[in-house]
Amino acid sequence: MIPFVRAKSSLCATNGLRWISILLLTPIPWAQRVWALPFLTALAPSERYHEERNMRHKTITDWAWQMILQVTRWLPARRLVIVADGTYAVLSFLLNVSRLPSASILTRLRLDACLYKPAAAREAGKRGRNALKGKAQPKLSARLTASTTQWKKHTLCWYGGTKREMELATGTALWYQSPVPPVAIRWVLIRDPQGQYEPMALLCTDQEALAVQIVEWFVLRWTLEVTFHEVRAHLGVETQRQWSDLAIMRTTPALLGLFSLVTIFAQQLLGKHPFPIRQTAWYTKALPTFSDTLAFVRQHLWPSTFFSVSSDEGDTVQIPRVLFDHLVDTLTFAA
Repeated sequence: MIPFVRAKSSLCATNGLRWISILLLTPIPWAQRVWALPFLTALAPSERYHEERNMRHKTITDWAWQMILQVTRWLPARRLVIVADGTYAVLSFLLNVSRLPSASILTRLRLDACLYKPAAAREAGKRGRNALKGKAQPKLSARLTASTTQWKKHTLCWYGGTKREMELATGTALWYQSPVPPVAIRWVLIRDPQGQYEPMALLCTDQEALAVQIVEWFVLRWTLEVTFHEVRAHLGVETQRQWSDLAIMRTTPALLGLFSLVTIFAQQLLGKHPFPIRQTAWYTKALPTFSDTLAFVRQHLWPSTFFSVSSDEGDTVQIPRVLFDHLVDTLTFAA
């Protein structure tokens, strides 16, 4: 999700646009890391926007739930693991996702969340409705310092593609807060033995998922920020100047989708060949970035006359192929 942006100065204050984007986290062979490829993006207007137009307001989680349903309709046979930030740690939203047979979601969890044991089986002949929850479990903030907490050290795939040793504690519980029915989760506590990172907690609606896998899934979410940086720097996201509502709703999703298309085009063009990485005398690059990928695709598209709309009767100036290739190579990186 591209965050809500507010710009302020001594003269004016203006609100930015808030977008929700679903991205596929997938390994890119020639980049040797996971990239986040956007494929579904929606504009989520603010509550004030809807009030001014007498429209029903849809929250961020309302939009996210609708988008997840759309993806499940597109991919009915695919198992979905949804990785989200703490904005989506909303019980009603988590409950909806947990009821989908082909999807699970993981996100951050508050250390003071109210967790409970499952409800005990109802005694035969006892009147009244079934219990929703059992006894309360200790708060995760208390488990951090409790001597009874069982910590295990694991070497995890951490941010930046590094390996890091962390201590994990995990368990299952019901997260409950009236009036929403309880949600069955697996919680994971993360503690850094070196004290560099603050303790944090994660939840996953798949109680069978391993704690190590949950943490490594969540770490992959950082690649979303890399994608958002690349589309701002190289595809012009957040630099558009539109005054039409339809243009606003179309341009940013199209540019985000272009990031994915460029990546797919590069994969198809490469086949089994290695990626041609451009080097300079003052900078050695081991692996290609998106700027290299974009230039690589341009090098194959621009010389083609398939999209040419020029007149066949125009003047023609012949130049050597070596010079032409040099100009194309230079312009693909400068554009």
